[in-house]
Amino acid sequence: MKITRNVSRYIHFVLDELLPPIVRDSRFVMSILLKASLQDKAEYFLTFKEKAHQLSAEEFQHYYQETYGILDRETDLNRGCIKRITKMIFDTAVLEVGCGNGFLSKKLAATNKKVTGYDIQITQKQKDEAGSVSYVQGFVEELPFADDSYETVVCSHTLEHVQNLPVAIAQLRRVAKSRLVIVVPCQRPYRYTFDLHIHFFPYAMNIYHAFLPPKSALVTLEKVEGDWLYIEEYE
Repeated sequence: MKITRNVSRYIHFVLDELLPPIVRDSRFVMSILLKASLQDKAEYFLTFKEKAHQLSAEEFQHYYQETYGILDRETDLNRGCIKRITKMIFDTAVLEVGCGNGFLSKKLAATNKKVTGYDIQITQKQKDEAGSVSYVQGFVEELPFADDSYETVVCSHTLEHVQNLPVAIAQLRRVAKSRLVIVVPCQRPYRYTFDLHIHFFPYAMNIYHAFLPPKSALVTLEKVEGDWLYIEEYE
């Protein structure tokens, strides 16, 4: 199923905003929609949210291996966020945490001196087509990089997935020397969705409560084409 992020936002709007909660949260209704769209992979999406907190790291990764590429889209980023991020980040060392298929990492590599892509799953195809991007596989909660090792850290459409959100955010801040850029979807919490999200950020207050911005950072938060763009800049 190949749809862009901008198209998927409209689908989410119809499902999350226009359907009554009693219908939207119905396993019966969502089973029909998920099975029609995802066929034999639908069960992963129907069960993941309730199981995620008790899965081992290996079991958690297995869900992503089994559903990898199911939406078959170039990137989860919308056009507006791509434009904003590529415009603000240049001539620096960049770590993209949650790089997916490497779409943004490759774009950033064209204008930056060092780019590393990091994800729970890195394919052999990515390694073969890496170009100047270095790829590393692992969990967000266990970044294998030294403190302040990258001038800029980018993490887009990833924190909504992680098992331990506070630890993941702490790790991102630890390795970011000058700037941390985060993108998360503006999405209401439901048990059954067309993704493996376990954290939801429908309002700006959800971002602030979850991220607990450090007082020493200059923080900006705005909604860009339906997604939250959050930036911390350090002295």
